[in-house]
Amino acid sequence: MRKRGIYSVSVDIKVPFFDVDMMHVVWHGHYVKYLEEARCVLLESINYGYEAMRDSGYSWPIIDLQLRYMHPAAFGQALTVRAELVEWENRLKIHYLIQDAKTGTRLTRASSVQVAVSIASRTMQLSSPDCLLQAVARIDPSRATE
Repeated sequence: MRKRGIYSVSVDIKVPFFDVDMMHVVWHGHYVKYLEEARCVLLESINYGYEAMRDSGYSWPIIDLQLRYMHPAAFGQALTVRAELVEWENRLKIHYLIQDAKTGTRLTRASSVQVAVSIASRTMQLSSPDCLLQAVARIDPSRATE
């Protein structure tokens, strides 16, 4: 059973023609782009998007990305992509679910892990910086650190 997150957002995507392969289904590499769209909305919604990350002095490279394909998506298909914040104290872990927007059929499950890296020193941080912890505390005050 997958761990449930404390906060989630969903985005709607309509599969464009240039994302499908000669078999008329979404090429597997394009699903990562859909995850990125949902991740950006999630991070922006907690006021810690990529510009805020940079301004706080940290980059957050993805160090692990896992996808499980269940059913293919096709040209013109309406998708809903959910991004769910699962871990944030030592790393940023997000779970994703891509579904057919009309039927709710699960198409793809995924997860990404990002770690904080100091831009100035280029060193990986062993715990998440206060700026992320404060962003999470704003959406769920019970998560505030002392």
